[in-house]
Amino acid sequence: MKFDKFGPLCCISNTNFNPSFYPSELKLLFLLALPMGFSPAFYACSIPPVGPNKFTELGQSKFNSVVPVPTAQKWSIAGDHTLVYTPSRKNNHQSQHLSFTDEFYIKHAQRLNEVRNVFREVGEDTLESLTMIDAVQRLAIDYHFKEEIEAVLQRQYVKGSTHGESIQDLHEVALRFRILRQEGYHVPADVFNNFKNKEGKFKQNLSKDIKGLLGLYEASQLSIEGEDILEEAQRFSSTLLNAGLEHLDHHEATVVGHTLEHPHHKSLPRFMAKSFLKDFQGPNGWLSVLQELAKADFNMVQSIHQQELLQISKWWQDLGLAEELKFARDQPLKWYMWPMAVLPDPSLSEQRVELTKPISMIYIIDDIFDVHGTLDELTVFTEAVNRWDIAAFETPPNYMKICFKTLDDITNEISNKVYKEHGWNPVDSLRKTWVSLCNAFLVEAKWFASGHVPKADEYLKNGVISSGVHVVLVHLFFLLGHGITRGNVDLVDDFPSIISSTAAILRLWDDLGSAKDENQDGHDGSYIECYIKEHQGSSMENARQNVTYMISDLWKRLNKECLSQHLFSTSFTKGSLNIARMVPLMYSYDDNQNLPHLEEHMKSLLFEAFPL
Repeated sequence: MKFDKFGPLCCISNTNFNPSFYPSELKLLFLLALPMGFSPAFYACSIPPVGPNKFTELGQSKFNSVVPVPTAQKWSIAGDHTLVYTPSRKNNHQSQHLSFTDEFYIKHAQRLNEVRNVFREVGEDTLESLTMIDAVQRLAIDYHFKEEIEAVLQRQYVKGSTHGESIQDLHEVALRFRILRQEGYHVPADVFNNFKNKEGKFKQNLSKDIKGLLGLYEASQLSIEGEDILEEAQRFSSTLLNAGLEHLDHHEATVVGHTLEHPHHKSLPRFMAKSFLKDFQGPNGWLSVLQELAKADFNMVQSIHQQELLQISKWWQDLGLAEELKFARDQPLKWYMWPMAVLPDPSLSEQRVELTKPISMIYIIDDIFDVHGTLDELTVFTEAVNRWDIAAFETPPNYMKICFKTLDDITNEISNKVYKEHGWNPVDSLRKTWVSLCNAFLVEAKWFASGHVPKADEYLKNGVISSGVHVVLVHLFFLLGHGITRGNVDLVDDFPSIISSTAAILRLWDDLGSAKDENQDGHDGSYIECYIKEHQGSSMENARQNVTYMISDLWKRLNKECLSQHLFSTSFTKGSLNIARMVPLMYSYDDNQNLPHLEEHMKSLLFEAFPL
């Protein structure tokens, strides 16, 4: 499996946040095995770093290797399984559960109204209105201003359609293109033809327009298959921006460097909000109120996430799987980071908590297949899942019965919730995802046991399923409950392109990983290994480069799916995008098999509040 390797608050739209719900005596202790200093934010991007080679040399295939079966190692965030308890007051450097006063909520509501007034004052068809939308999106507070944003987008779409050819400001054209396209508006890429010379090349005098080049580079990230002009725009803008770095002041160089490495479209806004606040400068009079609103909102959302962690921690401890399956990973905090990234809207608290449960089971079942079960046991387990019958477990060890019973309970509980809230029982669809996942896991286990190295395409076809992404997104579809019809259910059951593209990005990123996944020397191969064996004479560098190009093409396919999606809700579509955005963060292992960037984000997002 590759998902790991995969009251006064009326001012908050659709948020069931209640400050009285938080008991003051509860404190969260985040035990870290690294210094508490904050390092620059890491943003998900499409081009993976090329780190130390984790793959075996030719002639030493992992599929053919005979390795001991270890227990899954804990990662470097010590005490992940002891998320919540009451520490002594001596641990005053750790973050405590946040609480807020009535005055805080009154000020927050006032700031929201101030920003809404600013939207009205700047007008709906001005560059400043686009700049405001860009700012609130990067600060992850756009969920408060959906109506204001949509009004601006509609006016901007008309303006771009009727007057686009007369606008000669690259920054404005690029910003309008990116924001409209990322919100689902069909904007043609030929709006950038105005910035080409008679030879059909981008004008060299644009090299002095740093702001315009940044916008052009950001816009190019939303390209779809066949848009050569956007590929050219990316090469042109990145070349000039890199060349000009040494001539910029420190602030400009920092912004350019972050943009080149972590473009907005392939980043997670809430994960980058603190860093953006540090670089948030400009002449606009609304900057100050937006900054204060963002800080207060960050703390409020952080408190919601802390409460969700309390629920997940209690569920995981009560479940008792960590005691029963000691060989498996025990990382509920890490697992929760997936739904936290996938569903950033604070009002979707229940969905985040529920989605963590099937994600945890993907990890657990992965460990059963990768590091513990024998092939005979795995075959019986898979057959039982296909029949969905606990009575089929006549011979397997007890831990498999426990795992299947837990899987059945979680599936039934989520199905009952969905049926009560949305009137549709998804139990058949949810079971099908687990059947597909276990079948794919078994295929990989048989490859390993027999020493067979499949063709690269065969490996990837199966690996897209064993990524676990389909399981997560089908659960997400039903938990959101948007537009559940027979047609949509059949579509989501059939592994549509929006799911398969996301899954392939995860699978290839995992296989391009910079270090072994958490020291687990389990039964895994890789696309790169299969590719090199199939293409005799191909070097590791060439194989990696090929995978990088494949990931880039998959992003174009995913962009197209998101741009053309009308059957799925915006929340589902953006959830798919957010999985792809989260992937690099989950697979940026260092030489010690740790995830330092993820640890930094955990501290920042969950345990380090803004002083107010």
